[in-house]
Formats: sequence, structure tokens, C-alpha cells
Amino acid sequence: MFNRATLAGFALLALFLSAGCGSSHHTAYVTTPLNNGIAAFRIDDHSGKLNQIPGSPYPGGLSPNAIRVDPSGKFAYVANGGGNDISVFKIQSTFGLIEILPRTLTQKNPASLAMDPGGKFLFVANANSNNLTIYSVDSGSGALSEVAGSPVAVGFNPVFLTLSPSGQFLYVANAASNTISGFAVDGSGGLTQVPGSPYVLTSSINGQTAGPNWIALDPTGKFLYVANLLASNVSGFTVDANSGALTAINGSPFTAGTSPSSLVFDPSSKFLFVANLTSNNVTVFALDTNGVPTQITGSPFAAGTQPSFITLDPGGVFLFTGNQGSGNITTFSIDSSTGQLTSQATTGVGSAPTSLFALK
Repeated sequence: MFNRATLAGFALLALFLSAGCGSSHHTAYVTTPLNNGIAAFRIDDHSGKLNQIPGSPYPGGLSPNAIRVDPSGKFAYVANGGGNDISVFKIQSTFGLIEILPRTLTQKNPASLAMDPGGKFLFVANANSNNLTIYSVDSGSGALSEVAGSPVAVGFNPVFLTLSPSGQFLYVANAASNTISGFAVDGSGGLTQVPGSPYVLTSSINGQTAGPNWIALDPTGKFLYVANLLASNVSGFTVDANSGALTAINGSPFTAGTSPSSLVFDPSSKFLFVANLTSNNVTVFALDTNGVPTQITGSPFAAGTQPSFITLDPGGVFLFTGNQGSGNITTFSIDSSTGQLTSQATTGVGSAPTSLFALK
């Protein structure tokens, strides 16, 4: 929920790239829990500016904090942390949203959503129930049906989950356990723990509890990084392509800014961008072929107040930070050769944002 991101620092997101729209503009949806709404914007492909869609924001459930759009671009799924349920919205031709009722009940405080590349399954991390719920998705109606074996127990306070690019593996950040759970995903949506899971996060840099808050996999699925909010560092792993098992990268964890809340790879896997919640900036790392990061010249780059999530536009040209303290979105352009960031625009969203999902 919103309070985790602002008070405990466990920022949410649901940020991820999917589904289709026009050639000169893309669409972005932003969850704003304080007004129980979902704001919709068109992204200008040339400037990265966000222009609000008429009729937005759209009313949702209680404290919506994460959003996911299915690969077809027909339905948007929203985790309502305060209502312990999931909203399904039909995406209109104008890109406006109409909720399809009733909502689907889930466990306590659904905090993060992930969907497989085929759009067959929706995975939900329930932060206050210490488990995951898994739903099959009706491609025609968007309706959710809980699968056999759901819910699945994980560590304490699972605040974020993400799938590998292939959809073969699922990883969960357990904030209060200081662990990452890894699962192999079968054809029915069932989960089996990968070898070595759960993985305990060490914080050898400063001796602090890690507090894992976000996970990112590079586009090749070879590297996995974790934002450790309490330890102010990031942990890096290589991913075994066959088993999904994780092996710590030499030198991990690596120093980041203060209270890193989220992170994302660029499309080429050359750079890693890290949003730092309490230092109000973005650290940029260049990655070598072994996944080892080196902070680039000029980093960190100033963002808004309390950037709690970070994501890219569908083309990987622009980077967005959701700033909970200042209640806005900062747009940066990315130099694809150096990773340098240049601030382009700041867009108010009327409330503290917790996640952004951009459609292709």
C-alpha cells in the first residue's frame, strides 16, 4: 500500500512494458492511492511529455497501488491494497478505462502484479499475507479465476514480484525476510521453487538489513538485480538459464544512492538505472559482460522528491520516475551510448503516484 512506500519505504510498482497503440504517442497509466484513482496519459514520442487523457483520472478500488496491462492491450489489472481485491478495467478505443465489476477478492494488501508474456496468468504478491495468489485470465472477458494450488507461501512481506522475459521463472522480494524467492512456472501457472531458493541477501557494505524492495531482470534474462532499500545498495545475480537458480555477482552488493527503491535495465542491457527514495535522485550504472556495475560520469541525476518507482517508455528512449513526495512524474531522455540522463519534463498527477505502466 501507499503507506509502505512513504513510511516504511517499500515502494511499489508495477511497472512494465506491454500491449499496443499508435506510432507517435503511447499511453501510460498511473496509480494514485490517495484519491483511489488511475490517471491516464499520452506520451509524446518526441519529447516524452505526458498529456492527460480527457476523463482521467478514473475511479478505482480502495488504495490502488499497482497496475498491469495484458499483452493484447484490452484489459488493465489493478491491485487495490486497501480493498484486498483486484480491479479489471476494459481499455477503450480512446484509451480511457471502464471497470468491469465485481472485483476479484485476493489476500491481504496486494502489492505487486506480474503477467506472463502470453497473458494467460496473473500473479499477485500479497504483502500482509506472506503469499502469492495466481489467477488464470479469460482472454475474452478479462475475468480472473484462481488456479489450483494458489495461494503459495513465500517469505515475510512480499512487496514485489517479476517474471523473467521468457515467463519461465518468477522472483519475489520478501522485504521483512531479506530474501528473494525464485520459482519455475509450469504450463498451468503452478510454481516450484528453483534450487537454492529462498536466497538470503547480505549487506556486507554497511552491515544493515537489506530490505529488498524491487527486482529487475535484464532483457536477456541473464542478470537479476535487487534494490535494497534499507541497506542503500543493490544486489546483483546471474540467472541459470535452465534452472532459474541465482548466483551472486562478484563484488555484490554494490553501493547505490540513499534508500534505493526501484531499478530497471535499458533495452540493450548496457545500463542499470536505480531510483533512490531519500536522496531524490537516479544512479546510473554501466554493466560489463559479467554484469558488474560501474557508476557512470555525472551520476546520480536529480529527480523529484522521493522517487519510489522507475520505468522506461516502450521504445527505451525515455525514463520516468514516480515521485511520491512531490506528487509528480519526472521524464528523462536517455543517451543510448553513455547512459546519461537529461531531464525533459515534470508532470503533476494530483496525488502521490505508486506505479506506472506504459503500453507499446
